[in-house]
Amino acid sequence: MAIRDDEVVDVTPAPLTRTESLFIPNIFKGLGTTMRHAFQNFGRNGAVRKNIWVVQYPEQKRDDRSVEDGGQFRDNFRGVHRLNKDEDGRVRCVACMMCATACPANCIHIVAAESPWEDREKYPVQFDIDELRCIFCGMCEEACPVDAIELTPHYEVTGMTRQELIFDKAKLLQVFDETIVDKPM
Repeated sequence: MAIRDDEVVDVTPAPLTRTESLFIPNIFKGLGTTMRHAFQNFGRNGAVRKNIWVVQYPEQKRDDRSVEDGGQFRDNFRGVHRLNKDEDGRVRCVACMMCATACPANCIHIVAAESPWEDREKYPVQFDIDELRCIFCGMCEEACPVDAIELTPHYEVTGMTRQELIFDKAKLLQVFDETIVDKPM
């Protein structure tokens, strides 16, 4: 089947004029946008607007991330990860690899083995999360069918080397012990 000439649409871009090829009007337009945003952040007397909140981080902590509703943190805040434990104190993860599959940053690495317990087929021998690579999107938490992985309200993750910020299974279970009071299961 042939295409008729009246059905063809020409999408060739129009050539730039001399002023457009210099890009000078676009440079001034961009500078104007930058200056407008810069001056909107200042009040009449040169003071910073009141709705901009600056904290001196090590001494002051952000508290706008939490809403006190019976001691519970807001559900949409996502901090450092933890691996939850079951009632018997074992890792709740069944090594189904759903969290690693759902992770857009590919920062979760799981090595599974046959479980020594009767109530599950597999368990993670190795469970690593690269906190530097993670984008804290919460998709791992949503994908987990047994609620084994969870994001806590703690946002202070520090380390001197990259290896310190790759959380292994022991570190993730330690985070669980430290945050069970702040965010119960």
